Amino acid sequence: MGFKNPSSEFNIQFMNYWLVKSEPFKYSWDDFLKDGRTYWDGVRNYQARNNLKVMRAGDKVLFYHSNEGLEVVGVAKVTKEAYQDPTTDDRRWVVVDLEPVGALERPVSLKEIKEDKRLGDVALIKQSRLSVIPLTKGEFEAILDLGRG
Repeated sequence: MGFKNPSSEFNIQFMNYWLVKSEPFKYSWDDFLKDGRTYWDGVRNYQARNNLKVMRAGDKVLFYHSNEGLEVVGVAKVTKEAYQDPTTDDRRWVVVDLEPVGALERPVSLKEIKEDKRLGDVALIKQSRLSVIPLTKGEFEAILDLGRG
């Protein structure tokens, strides 16, 4: 007797959680809000690219200002899964479409994230140069909690 996967029978989809980084002078949270949607392009790191490839529509994404600010400022969601990056002819690179959900009540600084015991293993600290980072549900919720003040 074989095991039947209930998720395939009922088309249950599990949500994933992510953090994307952007330098605010290149593309800020305010730019994102003004645009109302964007494709996440310019990723040229294989691990970050692989993370883009496994993002699914509906996944939640934290938006982080890197280099300047060093803080999580908002929440977005994936609206379209990985497809060819339109900014390059190189077929190795992909983008996903993101849409803003809302700003955090207050930004959450990298310093706060480093000091919070719940976030000791977060990839933002462990792999600080990675621009697309997976989060656990607990890490995502802990950052949201900090953003509530």
